Amino acid sequence: MNVLAHGIGSQHDLPLSPFYAFAGAFAALLVSFLALGLLWSASRFRGDRAGRPVPAALQRLADACPTRMVARVLGLAAALFVLLHLLLGPNGPEHNPAAGTVYVLLWVGLVPASLLLGPVWRLLNPLRTLHLLVCRALGRDPAAGRPLPVHLGLWPAAAGLLAFTWLELVAPDPASSTALLLFFVLHGVVHLGGAARHGARWFDHADAFEVYSGLLARLSPLGRRPADRRLVLRSPFNGLDAVPQTPGLVATVCVMLGSTAYDGFSDAPSWITTVQTSPLGRTTAATLGLLAAVALVATLYALCAGATRLISGQLRHPLTAFAHSLVPIALGYLVAHYFTLFVTEGTRTVMMALGTDNPVPPEPPLPPGGIATLQVTAIVIGHVLGVVVAHDRSVRLFPPARAVAGQLPLLALMIAYTIGGLTLLLA
Repeated sequence: MNVLAHGIGSQHDLPLSPFYAFAGAFAALLVSFLALGLLWSASRFRGDRAGRPVPAALQRLADACPTRMVARVLGLAAALFVLLHLLLGPNGPEHNPAAGTVYVLLWVGLVPASLLLGPVWRLLNPLRTLHLLVCRALGRDPAAGRPLPVHLGLWPAAAGLLAFTWLELVAPDPASSTALLLFFVLHGVVHLGGAARHGARWFDHADAFEVYSGLLARLSPLGRRPADRRLVLRSPFNGLDAVPQTPGLVATVCVMLGSTAYDGFSDAPSWITTVQTSPLGRTTAATLGLLAAVALVATLYALCAGATRLISGQLRHPLTAFAHSLVPIALGYLVAHYFTLFVTEGTRTVMMALGTDNPVPPEPPLPPGGIATLQVTAIVIGHVLGVVVAHDRSVRLFPPARAVAGQLPLLALMIAYTIGGLTLLLA
């Protein structure tokens, strides 16, 4: 299961000079910051108001009942496939495709799927489909239910993401049928119960996979305008600008960043020795490591938000105001850590699902040098995009005299995250 749980394998042996990687990253961030400060003096992003409508035929196809029905059937069929293999199949990822389906095709596969197609898990989510079917059988409106508490926000999704990443990275045997079955039973009970009480909107705020897919979909060129529900082609910057400043948003993104960072150093020999020799026990020590990684990411961001508020003057919600700038950084880390895993183990899982017992995964599509370059490039581009969206938000919120100075803490945060990300990749 170590191969499934760690997407970058022997990243510490990648043939790339740390000096050139760090120098290139710092140069990209500083040049971007200086260029934006000199050339970008007014906000250019329009959030949900932006975008060019897609052709009417494509809109009709996307919104057609058969299209949505096919997506829901596919989601239910995939869930049934995993459930049957967990209940009846062999216990082990070498012979059972269930673990690969969950950890690779679902968890990692949601990244490219959401980037290309938007928030696809909203249609595929089997729990949302089950709730819809039960409501129709009872003659009840799926949207009916008690209003969600305003303070709830995305906090349930953040907790769900943390629980899933704990299962993937910390649990003693994350690929076992028992562990996966227990997780999905609890996941289903919680969310079907929440939807029964609050209606289908519960999934928008509480389902970890829907929120995860929805945040990544903000970088998709395909979006939907809330005002008229039109599908539009838009700049990913406008998609990020439209991220709602919801309670729990910061926690959700910090779990995404922190868990990926933990995945990066959890296979280091020094950490493996620490966990295995810890008097607390392997699982407790690893749990504390995962929580510490998430807490470190959150603490650095909170310090940055506090410094931004002090420099720029009165800013009511500094934490949520710039949380959207962390989404492309999280995406960069996800691509860097899981690209090879998705291509190799994803193919192996599909082969196993088609009947091949214990197939050999294909060779990585790039040589080690190419993989290292791709990983560093993904991290750097993610941070540069974060700088751009943070700058646009700054010139919108701050007085012109303080717009550039107010971004200095954000620039320091980007540099700190870059150092951390590249260190995990190359040290």
